[in-house]
Amino acid sequence: MSMNRFLKGLLAPLLAAAMSLAGAQMPQGPEVAARAYLLMDMTANQVLLEKDADAPVEPASLTKLMSAYLVFDALKSGKLALTQSLSVSERAWKMPGSRMFIDPKMQVPVDDLVKGMVVQSGNDATMALAEAVGGTAERFVQLMNAQAKALGMRNTVYKNPEGLAEPGHTTSARDLAILSTRLVRDFPEYLHYYSIKKYRYQGTPVANDTNRNLLLFRDPTVDGLKTGHTNAAGYCMVATARRDFPNLAGGRRLLSIVLGASSENARANESQKLLNWGYTAFEAVKLFDADQAVVTPPVWKGQENTLRLGRTEAVVVAVPAGGASRLKTDVARPDPLVAPFMKGQTVGTLKVMLDDQELAAVPLQVLEPVRQAGVLSRAWDAVRLWIK
Repeated sequence: MSMNRFLKGLLAPLLAAAMSLAGAQMPQGPEVAARAYLLMDMTANQVLLEKDADAPVEPASLTKLMSAYLVFDALKSGKLALTQSLSVSERAWKMPGSRMFIDPKMQVPVDDLVKGMVVQSGNDATMALAEAVGGTAERFVQLMNAQAKALGMRNTVYKNPEGLAEPGHTTSARDLAILSTRLVRDFPEYLHYYSIKKYRYQGTPVANDTNRNLLLFRDPTVDGLKTGHTNAAGYCMVATARRDFPNLAGGRRLLSIVLGASSENARANESQKLLNWGYTAFEAVKLFDADQAVVTPPVWKGQENTLRLGRTEAVVVAVPAGGASRLKTDVARPDPLVAPFMKGQTVGTLKVMLDDQELAAVPLQVLEPVRQAGVLSRAWDAVRLWIK
């Protein structure tokens, strides 16, 4: 895991918390038949609805979302290649539960193992990939837990790569939202695996060749992510959907997490219910374009006179339908601002108000660096600041 990705991971929970729907009066959510659930607008980075989102739950095969994160990271860094063929260990071959039916006589390309892990939820494919990335399954689990900590997943402990029931192997709906959001944002080039409806490796049985995410067959806007089931966990689903939306390049993406539903069909129905409600009960409002300055306050002792503060991605908020005209914004920032400032440095917060209630708080970043001025300029500004 690169240091840059590690640092980004440390910031993720802070940003997610800052952009939550904080106290504004929200539309009444639907009744959802599940032990815990969460609905998130990924475009606005806002949680729209939740129930028991921090309660510890068994992740079942949703564990494979973290396994995929580490595999995708290895692919991106060049540690693995999709065309590379891997041996199948005895341990991988003998994995119980859902499988893609590979065996030690095979040399299986990484591309096929990823499909086996994602589409077929193959425990054997997951183990083979875990051993390739971590050297051993035990080392891979250590990497999983380190990555969970880096992403800010406070209620997650992994005991294995595949999700079979094991004491202490737990997560939460909120942690799954953090992981799923980062999976989509950090590795968009691999997201297509999650929308594959059918797959089986050549020479293996036809059994278990259909993706268990029923929404892929029902809703053309759904493009992922993963299902899971054990007797203790019940039926679980993390679903993502992207629908076209006026003035939003790339559309608007929602994420639903349903944990502990009563059946395979129920988890799909409840997930669809959440997604449909999110798209109709809320509208997305773009306040600022990517790299657009939200404010340009004066800066002291710098080579520039002003500091451009904004975001490297568009600033979008999710607003209860019909509420866009009631939005107000305000910027809270330190004063005075004294150079130097690095690009990407967080300086201040854009507060978005719906009527008199705070809807979101968006951290602002330095869009262009401001270097420290020379000695004479700094001395002159020091005098001016003293007078001020």
